Amino acid sequence: MLFVWIALWAVALILLLSDTRSSINRRLSAVALCGGAGALAAVLDITFIPYINATYPNEGLENALYHIQASSSLVSYYGLPYSFLLFALAYRPVLMNRTMERLTLLVLLLPIIGCLLFTSGYNEVYPITFTVVVWWAVPYFAAGTVIVLLKKSGHYSPSHTHWMICLAVLPPVIFAMLMSYLLPSLGLLRMWKYNTWFVSIGIAVFVMGLFTYGFLGVRVLIDRRRLDSTLRAVTSGTAILHHAIKNDVGKMRLFTEKMKAYAESTDQLELLEDIKVVQSASNHIQDMISRVHRRTEDLEVQPAEVDIGELIRHTLKPHEPLLQSIKLHVNVSGGWLCRLDPAQVGEALNNLIANAIDAMEGTGHLFLSLRESKRELIVEVRDTGPGMDRGQTSKALEPFYTTKSSKEANFGLGLPYAYYVMRKHGGSLQIRSKLGVGTRVYLTFPKSRIKAMQQGQMTAKGRDAHE
Repeated sequence: MLFVWIALWAVALILLLSDTRSSINRRLSAVALCGGAGALAAVLDITFIPYINATYPNEGLENALYHIQASSSLVSYYGLPYSFLLFALAYRPVLMNRTMERLTLLVLLLPIIGCLLFTSGYNEVYPITFTVVVWWAVPYFAAGTVIVLLKKSGHYSPSHTHWMICLAVLPPVIFAMLMSYLLPSLGLLRMWKYNTWFVSIGIAVFVMGLFTYGFLGVRVLIDRRRLDSTLRAVTSGTAILHHAIKNDVGKMRLFTEKMKAYAESTDQLELLEDIKVVQSASNHIQDMISRVHRRTEDLEVQPAEVDIGELIRHTLKPHEPLLQSIKLHVNVSGGWLCRLDPAQVGEALNNLIANAIDAMEGTGHLFLSLRESKRELIVEVRDTGPGMDRGQTSKALEPFYTTKSSKEANFGLGLPYAYYVMRKHGGSLQIRSKLGVGTRVYLTFPKSRIKAMQQGQMTAKGRDAHE
């Protein structure tokens, strides 16, 4: 049980620190904390208190540890079903306003308050009144399990990520329901000691998820910090390089102009042609380093109110003559006014569309869509090109990485630039690709950050304000 206690609280801390704003992470962290509290109570009961009693008898210390044991046990028994159901409701959210959400949390808390007030207090044999608690705890577990299983894969969470979460969370919770609530209500006590095996499996799946597909954004957070650090280094390096080359190219231009004037005045045509080649090369060097610098310099967001649907259509229009035999599918709902930087977001979309068209080499299907969820607007750019394997996909956001041939004028900065733009807008960029199927890129904008509002909603609010 010592391992279970430490491991569950470590999982809770990782989930909580990975994204403190996510209600899913906070509530699953509470599930792990409640489970770990039960393990702590068991460790105190089986190991710590007997050891202190046998080696260093101290009544005051033993009483203090006993109260910690009792509190931990009650937190586990009452908190586990409650926090699990709250996690399920966050994982597969139900549309409700803030007042209704708070009322739901309070109503679900009523059975716990009733048990604390009207059932027997804690003791080591019957820490709770199992015959009463089972009537609300088991339905909480069952309802939460069904809600989690019924969740559809999100726009950037493929089915394997969803099932990774299910495998890590549901078996330990269901087994805990059986061993810690259902069987004790039938008279089979202290069955919780068998929970260790299923909790260990859940922790193993969680750890495996961290190093594969990610687990509720934890791996995404690690990748995000790595990419941010890389982009900062590239930004600094290209700024220095741009400055140094710009100075030297300026000197080359000054002296080649003098040489050109001399060649013209002396009618040396061959020398004049050579000077033109040198000038062209210096201009090319300056242009190349300027383009790299523009793509990597620190972005300054200049937000304006924009119809994001119109922005998508406007960005797509210059690419339409390049489609050849590629069939275009656009599903963009209009009327979403947002506060964002139209130049930067437009350039990010431009990069994604250009990548998709290049990947298909003149034939295939290009899909552009704008969808909404409860808290987000999602722009999807999907192609039916050759796709990428997992290794290529994991490197796609790294600066200067490209799958295109070296003959093409490409720096591998289009996707990192788009990623950086989304970070500046408080959003995210997700890539899902499969060899032989194609690639999907999702730009996710939190509605609250970009103040997204449909025109119909704005009209209604305007009427309310005048009434």
